[in-house]
Amino acid sequence: MKTNKSYSKRLKVTKNGKIISRKPGFNHFNAKQSRTSQLAGRKGQTFTIKNKPMSHLMPNA
Repeated sequence: MKTNKSYSKRLKVTKNGKIISRKPGFNHFNAKQSRTSQLAGRKGQTFTIKNKPMSHLMPNA
């Protein structure tokens, strides 16, 4: 099965095996947001992927 490369480039696997991605919606139109919400968008968001989709989204997983 092919890996979805465009999505796998947005994910990062940590040393302990957690998967982190950026929060959506913080690429542009941030001028009206408060500074705290702008900085909150920079933090990573951890989530879990079930095994079947993980093999499709992440290489070597």
